[in-house]
Amino acid sequence: MAEKPHMNIVFIGHVDHGKSTTVGRVLLETGAIDKYVIEKFRKEAEEKGKATFEFAWVMDNLKEERERGVTIDVSHKKFTTDKYYFTVIDAPGHRDFVKNMITGTSQADAAIVVCSAIEGPQAQTKEHIFLAKTLGVKQIIIAINKMDAIKPAYDEAQYKKVVGEVSNLLKAVGYKLEEVPFIPISAYTGENIVKASDKMGWYKGDSLVAALNKLKVPEPMTGKALRLPIQDVYTITGIGTVPVGRVETGVLKPDMKLIFMPSNKIGEVKSIEMHHEQLPQAIPGDNVGFNVRGIAKNDIKRGDVAGPVDNPPTVAKTFTCQIVVLNHPTAIPVGYTPVFHCHTAQVACTFIELQKKLDPKTGQVKEENPTFLKTGDVAIVKVEPTKPMVVEKAKDFPQLGRFAIRDMGQTVAAGMCVDVEKREM
Repeated sequence: MAEKPHMNIVFIGHVDHGKSTTVGRVLLETGAIDKYVIEKFRKEAEEKGKATFEFAWVMDNLKEERERGVTIDVSHKKFTTDKYYFTVIDAPGHRDFVKNMITGTSQADAAIVVCSAIEGPQAQTKEHIFLAKTLGVKQIIIAINKMDAIKPAYDEAQYKKVVGEVSNLLKAVGYKLEEVPFIPISAYTGENIVKASDKMGWYKGDSLVAALNKLKVPEPMTGKALRLPIQDVYTITGIGTVPVGRVETGVLKPDMKLIFMPSNKIGEVKSIEMHHEQLPQAIPGDNVGFNVRGIAKNDIKRGDVAGPVDNPPTVAKTFTCQIVVLNHPTAIPVGYTPVFHCHTAQVACTFIELQKKLDPKTGQVKEENPTFLKTGDVAIVKVEPTKPMVVEKAKDFPQLGRFAIRDMGQTVAAGMCVDVEKREM
């Protein structure tokens, strides 16, 4: 059986709008979790007076459950439909969401925004939709949840009202409404998750899983130049220097001449290994070790990026980026120097120009040359790395153009690179 195409999906939305319950329900209905597991949780939840929480418990209690010796593995965050194989990038809290979405090994190919039919979109709904757009998530599905809990239950008028509110947010951020499916669901009762609900005869669209099947798998980046960020470098007796990393774009083949930037060292690929097997080539998504001739262990390090000699990874003298300030206790002035986490590199970069503030709703320029930035601002800024670092335009190499900005032990901002001024090496 051929392996189904793979997609990474993230569930986002305001706290308490039912993300965990929705994920739990999708896992159950697609057969990724056994019914008996849910039954067990249902009983536990009832005993604790939290009767409707059993699906959320599946997601939230995995850790405690494992400690109590019940074998549900976190790897259950995977499910298959008849068309695709999905990995759920879990996005519990705001900060984790950002970190997972930007620095997670996988970028989200699509997002499901869960929004309560009772409350409609709230602050985080808006923030998450905006983040998804800023971070380059092109495909989104809107699940209007808790349709069973509105008065009257499954009411079309209330659904339409919430759809209108969410539509305004999507338009404001720049999503095209005709490309975004809206689906009324009840994650708790399972309405419209896998098959059409008979309680909402007025709704003629797809169920949630049917909409997932209509997503488009992103084009594999094999046609682009090779970019392979280095995670580690080993010296193996009798073999030599073996860098390890994940191919993000292009194809890695034996006998290729590679240049490692910003270390500016050249070597030749002798062999490629994955899971202790030799490979004839490595393609995007493959985590590989490869033996290089002409490179000593100390020549290269984590954060370097390997590319072809005739198309070397870009080392930035400065770069211009669009960022979202997520969480910063004070104002951010010119001169601010937090750490940028970009692919496997972690480099302190200084904000040298605050060029413009954008309106989060429209993306239009709100203020030219602001004196400072604060939480919630979206801005175009120019930064200068404090030491050589590889960064590419997000439109050319998305995986090397997105980053998280961290300071004081937390993600303070996120963003993507729009332009790079090359550093002469």
